[in-house]
Formats: sequence, structure tokens, C-alpha cells
Amino acid sequence: MAPETDTGDSKQSLWHRYAWVAYLAVFIGVLGHASSEFVSKVISANAAISGPEVSVWRFFLGGLGLVVVSLLIPASRNLAQPIRKHGMALVLFSVFGLAGAYLFFHWSLDYATVPQVATVVTTAPIFVGLINLYANKVPIGAAKIISGLGAVTGVAFLVTDGALLALAGDASNLIGIFMAIMCALLMSVYLVLIKPYIAEFGALRITAITLFLGGLALWLGVGLLFGRWVAFWTIGSLATPAIIAITVLVLYNTTLTQWLWIGGLAAVPDITRGTYLFFLKPVLAAGLAVLFLDTRLSLWQVLAIGVICSAVAAEALIGHYQSKKESTS
Repeated sequence: MAPETDTGDSKQSLWHRYAWVAYLAVFIGVLGHASSEFVSKVISANAAISGPEVSVWRFFLGGLGLVVVSLLIPASRNLAQPIRKHGMALVLFSVFGLAGAYLFFHWSLDYATVPQVATVVTTAPIFVGLINLYANKVPIGAAKIISGLGAVTGVAFLVTDGALLALAGDASNLIGIFMAIMCALLMSVYLVLIKPYIAEFGALRITAITLFLGGLALWLGVGLLFGRWVAFWTIGSLATPAIIAITVLVLYNTTLTQWLWIGGLAAVPDITRGTYLFFLKPVLAAGLAVLFLDTRLSLWQVLAIGVICSAVAAEALIGHYQSKKESTS
């Protein structure tokens, strides 16, 4: 059962008072998601740590970092309160919404190609719109549908460099594609349904609790399913580049990024529009590749970036003018 919305301290936060602050937080969160791929590559290049193991390092320690931050701030120190009131719901959100989604994500790469997984997972905003329609009766306008489909098409061109047939794959890829769909679905369910809990207890406490419990569930899941029990105390034996990369992945790409991403989406006036910024993830990743890896983009990729950015901007502008028109009528 969802909690009642609180009108107390959480409503006085900046991102509840100013919508642009919430959207900015979501955008920074998307940037953190985009750069996490580069940091993960540094880890795998300097240590014998597989994808599922990286997710355990990331979310267990990142969640622990959020718990520490929450305990340092008096207003969010009482982590026991939401657990006592909604313990079972928060455990379910942690296990299925976070641990399940990211386990499916890393596991899907064992069966499907990177372009296939990247394209399917980026459809999460469409799932958010459908779930928000079902759970909160928030309609999906024509602008969101058209711009969403346009953005997905752009993402498909960007990650395949125009070779769209690469997304088709063969029968062996279907398992991986199904896992990527489950990742997008579980992530979307979490983002929509966690919103009232964040309204009651604040983004920091709820994100800290669910991220830490999700990281613990990932540790158990990867250990049981893959036979790889991550020993966090061995971090000192890793190469220096791997230690630095894990620290960045934990503190920036997880502790800070997840707080801004989840909290920002809970605060934006329109969560479907907020998640549309997720379409920019492959665009930002391509930009980082150009800046730091000396990568050159093809004409197809440049056109795809234009399509994605135009789709996101068009939906935002249409929504702005519709809101302006409603306020003056």
C-alpha cells in the first residue's frame, strides 16, 4: 500500500519548489549513467572483474555511501522510520526494482549484442509513460508518443551506426533481448511506484535504503547464480587504476548519480517527460567518447544525435506551450 503524500520537509526542498532544479538533477543523473560505461571499462581492463561483479561493487558500496551521507544529515538520519512503516514494500523495490533490473542488464550482455541491449534499455521512458498511465491515470499525449518513437529510432541508428539489421540478430539473441526488456520494465516500475515513498520520507533516505538493500541482493544473487562472491576487502590488492575507477564508479556514478536521478524524477512535475532525458544517455556517451577517447562519429551517428535531441526538445517545447496555454485559459 502506497504511503500518503507528506507536505512536510521534503516538499520544501529546492527540486520540489523549482521544476528546473529537478530536471537539472535528472540530467546530471543521466550524465552519470552515460559515463559509468567508460569507468566500468577501466575496471575490467585493469582487474579480472566481470560485468555482474562490477554491478555488485557499484551498488553495494554506492548504497553504503548513501547510507553514510544520510546518517550525517540530521533530517534524513532516521532510516529506521521508513523501514518500520513500509519495510516489505521497500525490500520488494530493492530486490526487484534495483537488483533485478541491473542483474538482467548485465546478464543480457552474455546473450545479446551491446547495440541490442543499449537500444532496448533506452526504451525505459516509454514503459514509464505506460506504467504512469495505469498506476496514476496520467494520460500519454500524442507529442510524447511521437517524440518517444522518434528518439528510440535515433538511438537505434546511433548505436548501430545505421546498420539497423544488426538489431535483428538470431534466435540465440532473443534471451538477451528479453532480459533487456525486463531491465527496462523493472526499472520503470520502480521509478513510478517509488515516488510517493520519496514524497513522504525524502529522496535521500529512500534512495539510500533501496540502493543498499538492492546491492546486498545483488551480492547474494551474483554469488548464488554465478558462483562469484565479491570480497570487498580485497580492493587494496587491485591495481591502482582499478581502485581509482571503482572509487569513481561508487561515489560519483552511483552514490551521487542515483540520488539525483531517482530523487529528481520523484520531484519533476511530469515523470514521463523527466525520463525522456534518458534518451540522451547514448548521445552523452558518444560525446564523452569524442572528448576523451578521440573517437570520430560517422555521418549516421551525427544524424542520429540530431534526431534524438530534436525529439526530446520537441516534446519539452510542446509540453511547455501546452502548460502555458492551460494556465492562461
